[in-house]
Order: sequence, then structure tokens, then C-alpha cells
Amino acid sequence: MLILKPNCECCDKDLPPDAADAVICSFECTFCRDCAGSRLPGGLCPNCGGNLVARPIRPAAKLAKFPASKDRVLKPLA
Repeated sequence: MLILKPNCECCDKDLPPDAADAVICSFECTFCRDCAGSRLPGGLCPNCGGNLVARPIRPAAKLAKFPASKDRVLKPLA
């Protein structure tokens, strides 16, 4: 099950579970589409080098039993 991190790891933008602009890599590093397109080299994950794809949206009915993470991760690019 995906962790569904609550923010962009690059700019700290809030990315709620239903965010249509959240992208992830295979290690679940999470970014907003704006950072992925303009700040990340080649549009790839700066942590693992993997490609970024749209993060699936967990149905609201499942969030009660399987909530999104509240742990924020921030690794701003220099």
C-alpha cells in the first residue's frame, strides 16, 4: 500500500490524498507536478533517479481505515 506522503519533498507544497498534481517514483518519493517539470533534473527523482508517475488517488471511503501519512519529508534542492 502506498504511503501517500502529505507534501512535495522539494517545495513542501501540501499534497492531500486526493491531489491530482502529486507524482511519485517507485520508492514513493513524492513531488508536485510543478517541481517535477521545472526543478527536478530531467523530471526524474533526485533521490533514486527513477521516473515519476501520477500518484494514485485513494478513495475517500478507504482513507478512514488506511489513512495517508502525516510525516512530512523535505529535501529542498540547493
